Amino acid sequence: MPKRELLNVEWDQSEVGRRKSEVERKQKMMKFKFEKLIIWQKAMEYGESIHQLSYKFPKEEMYNLSSQIRRAVDSISLNISEGAIGQSNPEFKKFIGFAIRSLAEVVTCLHKAFNRNYISEKEFREQYDFAFNLMNMMVAFKEKIR
Repeated sequence: MPKRELLNVEWDQSEVGRRKSEVERKQKMMKFKFEKLIIWQKAMEYGESIHQLSYKFPKEEMYNLSSQIRRAVDSISLNISEGAIGQSNPEFKKFIGFAIRSLAEVVTCLHKAFNRNYISEKEFREQYDFAFNLMNMMVAFKEKIR
């Protein structure tokens, strides 16, 4: 069976097809404006990725760094959605700004996790790069709001 490499993970074609069908099914269910925003979708994806990564942190970080990084990463998509619903454009821009600040908080938590040897350099780099790309997307999106 042919394999593809997607984000450094090998998937067989049946898995790719299953995931594509799942994404299409979710897109049909989307009724809110913010659900169609790529930045919201990417923020949701990032939230799940960081949440999983935080399980690698030691138990003593459960109420500290683990909790902080989870709350910060969830705040990204939450601020995007909150700003998109029934807000004026200046208000929406303000909430995108909050989302960008939350992303910066996640990056700082990643640095702390790496410095404390909770995550590998590879894990740090992958999450850092995703954050950098998401930040650029959010900044560009914010600049387009008039």
